[in-house]
Amino acid sequence: MSNNQPEPIFGRLLTAMITPFGSNGELDLGEAVRLATHLVDELGHDGLVINGTTGESPTTSDAEKRALLEAVIEAVGDRASVVAGVGTFDTHHTVRLAEQAAEAGADGLLVVTPYYSRPPVDALEAHFLTVADQIELPVMLYDIPHRAGIPIPEESLIRLADHPRIVAVKDAKGDIASSSVVLARTTLTYYAGDDAYLLPLLAVGGAGVVGTSTHFTGAQTRGVIEAFLAGDVDRARQLNAEVLAAFRGVFATQGAMMVKAALNRRGFAVGECRPPMGRVAPEVLERFLDVLDQTV
Repeated sequence: MSNNQPEPIFGRLLTAMITPFGSNGELDLGEAVRLATHLVDELGHDGLVINGTTGESPTTSDAEKRALLEAVIEAVGDRASVVAGVGTFDTHHTVRLAEQAAEAGADGLLVVTPYYSRPPVDALEAHFLTVADQIELPVMLYDIPHRAGIPIPEESLIRLADHPRIVAVKDAKGDIASSSVVLARTTLTYYAGDDAYLLPLLAVGGAGVVGTSTHFTGAQTRGVIEAFLAGDVDRARQLNAEVLAAFRGVFATQGAMMVKAALNRRGFAVGECRPPMGRVAPEVLERFLDVLDQTV
């Protein structure tokens, strides 16, 4: 068996990159460039999502978002896709961030479901369509109901797929049957939004992952994808089993907190998360580092 899927627009292995801060809590662009270069050149990433929620976008200013995006694009934009997280629960603000991302040279936009406000279906669809209508960049929708408060309904995803610039979904819904329905009825490119969801999603036509543990497990995750696409499902299952503890362990506490704490212990200086996020309990961090030592 082999998989003849066309190469996805943003690639297959992406990471939602954390945002480094210095000891004073200010944006550290030098460390951001260092980390982005490491992910692309050493761990083999096809792309990065910048200013997503793993990048602590609720705590960074619009000016910081632009500076970070420009620095990463300059560093790796010639050899990896750079997708800008622009989602907010304010349509006008989302459009402004999308315009800023386009001006900075982003390859695409990640637009999350407006969170907390729980708009009705017609308003939810209008939010996404407004962004896609006004910005000439491909859009990846982010479906994460356990954080946004509502799912993007299957029928909405199918209708939204008719828009020429709505091309992908970061799928953190955790409902493989629902994802299967949309994949069967659209040409949307689906990325796992939960690392452990990657192999099941590939099995129903998904393209890859926008990962969190992939700050560390990029090479192993690439192996899972390539084995599956080559038709070696047994090998893909074996590799997935070997990395599954890391896929799950990164979420033993809040993901950005865990990634930053582990990176700081592995030779980077990315600082701490801005409040209200805090520090990882030492015993939780040690367990995750033990998992990484056994995995990567």
